[in-house]
Amino acid sequence: MKKRNSLMLIALVFALLMGAVACGGGSGGGQGGGESGAEDIKIASDIAYPPFESSKGGEPVGFDIDLMKEIGKRANLKPEFQNVTFDGIIGGLGNNQYDAAISAMTITEDRQEKVDFSDPYFNADQSLMVASDSGIQSVEDIGDGTVGVQLGTTGEMKAKEFKEAGDITGEVRTFDTIEDAFSALENGQVDAIINDLAVSQDKANKSDGSLEIVQNIPTGEQYGIAFPKGSDLVEPVNEALTEIKEDGTYEKIYKKWIGTEPKEIP
Repeated sequence: MKKRNSLMLIALVFALLMGAVACGGGSGGGQGGGESGAEDIKIASDIAYPPFESSKGGEPVGFDIDLMKEIGKRANLKPEFQNVTFDGIIGGLGNNQYDAAISAMTITEDRQEKVDFSDPYFNADQSLMVASDSGIQSVEDIGDGTVGVQLGTTGEMKAKEFKEAGDITGEVRTFDTIEDAFSALENGQVDAIINDLAVSQDKANKSDGSLEIVQNIPTGEQYGIAFPKGSDLVEPVNEALTEIKEDGTYEKIYKKWIGTEPKEIP
């Protein structure tokens, strides 16, 4: 009788232990088992575009990265960043390779035909950057020189507009990453770069005076987070983004990475 009672007690203890493991041993529920039940989502980003995204110690850092992580905390999402060449992001979203993309991407009518966007999160313009000793002071001074741009960006679109208007008579040369374009400018392979103002200003600030912004090119652009068409992530991301803009978190992220207070929050 004692032996039977002992066996029953052992069985009961074992069942209780297994139940405790089942209830508390995991990292959370949700799709993909993220922390605290957060949903794992794949985020495409061209992680070579400081101060919005770059790599430090093998980890992505920057304005966009901090913003997306903050959105994740508030929308119960766990972003997993995928380093993707900018020109391939739209196609990847269309093929559902990624759940979203944050990569200093301007909201345009053409892109809106292919993907859905969040509310705007950054106001941007284009700029003309040159070597400090170039003598170039504006687009009109470039003449038949070569202009470097990143493939698939609004900088490329703007440069081609200038070329069609006859303001630029030389070549518009595309690069897969803006870092490649910057290197070409530093090596004298291109005469100027047309690119997003905040990114080029960040590069000029770190160039020890060898590069400078000589012209701001107002375009009234706004960045947005992109999603596959019909994504159910748009609404919760927009809700989190609104909170971030209203409670002061946006200003903190902006000042950390851009170095100034935002003149206006989108």
